[in-house]
Amino acid sequence: MPGPKRLAFLDRYLTLWIFLAMGLGVLLGYAVPGFNRAINAWNVGTTSVPLAVGLILMMYPPLAKVKYEELHLVFRNPKVLGLSLVQNWVIGPVLMFALAILFLRDRPEYMLGLILIGLARCIAMVIVWNDLAKGDTEYCAGLVAFNSIFQVLFFSVYAWFFATVLPAKLGLRGAVVDITIGQIATSVFIYLGIPFIAGFLTRTVLGAIKGLDWYHRVFVPRISPITLVALLFTIVVMFSLKGDTIVKLPLDVVRIAIPLLIYFLVMFLVSFWLSRRAGASYPQGTTLSFTAASNNFELAIAVAVATFGIHHGAAFAAVIGPLVEVPVMIGLVNVAFWLKSRWYPAAPESLAGAGCCK
Repeated sequence: MPGPKRLAFLDRYLTLWIFLAMGLGVLLGYAVPGFNRAINAWNVGTTSVPLAVGLILMMYPPLAKVKYEELHLVFRNPKVLGLSLVQNWVIGPVLMFALAILFLRDRPEYMLGLILIGLARCIAMVIVWNDLAKGDTEYCAGLVAFNSIFQVLFFSVYAWFFATVLPAKLGLRGAVVDITIGQIATSVFIYLGIPFIAGFLTRTVLGAIKGLDWYHRVFVPRISPITLVALLFTIVVMFSLKGDTIVKLPLDVVRIAIPLLIYFLVMFLVSFWLSRRAGASYPQGTTLSFTAASNNFELAIAVAVATFGIHHGAAFAAVIGPLVEVPVMIGLVNVAFWLKSRWYPAAPESLAGAGCCK
């Protein structure tokens, strides 16, 4: 029997690459004055064209990988689909909102960044975590497709509600963001809608011409590194322009990381428990749990930068997301195997490919 799969080299050390990108950005901002001038020379109004291109490219590969034709798989079991909807679009956003208020109500910009992370459901890296933990691959593909479309349609509404309406209802006047649903919708369309359309068309056209087997075997691996390169470029630019706050970074990172850590752990464990209570098999429970606990930090970064500006604290908080998420999710793969030995002791390995969608 082959040994357990390992994360690809670039993905395995993603946290390290992000830290290095932060350091490079700070270095360029301080030691190379012409760097920021060159970046700002490409501004159109308040929009940085290089940054906008980087953010769109960051979102394109995950949306080009989605198996949209498998969307119907998530509708085969209404009970499990309903559980996934509750985990992803009720429990997740509400939990992150509560943690953001609890830990960062005195820093409303950081609080907003965490809220955006909680609203952005994972549509890329969750496939990696699910595969490593031997989850249900077909059901994972269906959930990714479903969440991708759900985000395109409803993310702007969610962001507007949790960023403006709910804080005001709770009396958090200092945390209320003065922004309209139209502004958020515009950002979501540019940084999620455009790459979604591009990814869908790429898959449809190339799949018809070359076949889906060639598409996933040859084309997808070629475009996958674009996300990491674009993410690191975005971080370098952001940190080169935030030199005045660099001294505060260590403590700020810790303050943002603590609620994120709690969120990932609670979401995963609660989702796994709920899945088991609902009668899900280990592969199903693993898929549901990683889908619920993971987040689309690329989208959170893109919306924060586009809507509030690169210097806004929400953009900085969004960048901390992958710093915490990547190592935690790798650890949770081992937790999933431990839970399997405790809750599914008789489950054979062959169940890894089985599930509600069979």
